[in-house]
Amino acid sequence: MTAAPPVSPIPVAPAGLTDRAERYVEVDSVRVPRQGLGKYRERWIEHGIPAVEIDRAEAFQDRWGGLALPPAPFYEGGPRILDADCPEGSAAEGWSFPAGDCRVSMAYGFMIGSDGSFGIDAYRWTPLHASTDGWVESLALAAHAGRWARTLTRIKGKAVESLDLVGFEPVPEVQGVTDTWWRGKDSLIALYRGEAVGMDAPQCLEAHVYGGLDEWGLRGG
Repeated sequence: MTAAPPVSPIPVAPAGLTDRAERYVEVDSVRVPRQGLGKYRERWIEHGIPAVEIDRAEAFQDRWGGLALPPAPFYEGGPRILDADCPEGSAAEGWSFPAGDCRVSMAYGFMIGSDGSFGIDAYRWTPLHASTDGWVESLALAAHAGRWARTLTRIKGKAVESLDLVGFEPVPEVQGVTDTWWRGKDSLIALYRGEAVGMDAPQCLEAHVYGGLDEWGLRGG
């Protein structure tokens, strides 16, 4: 099996992203050489990994593998480089595979779940977004909001539960599961619940409130 072909360090955004996320990928990110998973296929199958799960990992690698994104505003920056690896799990528990190595030593890893969701594997599996597209959309939105907001307020712990979201609407493109984004009249709110849920640590709840946004700042693609 031949190795994956070399790729340009200037990434081309995968199809299906918003204009905002497309700009983020193509302007703020780089693409590094990615490993081809085909060379491991026979060995993984011999170890009982279903071919369909290897196919899922290869599809992820084709779409996202080798993409180095700027650090995320939470989760210690997120994966250093998006990069699939050997699937793990069982038919009973479901299969998942790594989404890329952490930037620092952490108590959890980033995984792609059996349903394609992007999440963290801490004390328990916790999906953050329904897909990797949603994760990337959330990073793009955070970068955009941070650039255009007049104020940024970070709220931590129990105080997060007191946030009033009346009049806010969910931001659909981030495909939020445990983590969500909300759009108001002149502000955006990111709710990061993943660590609190996955590690049973309510003190890890965190919200970022981006205020003073005009229509472009609220939408931006």
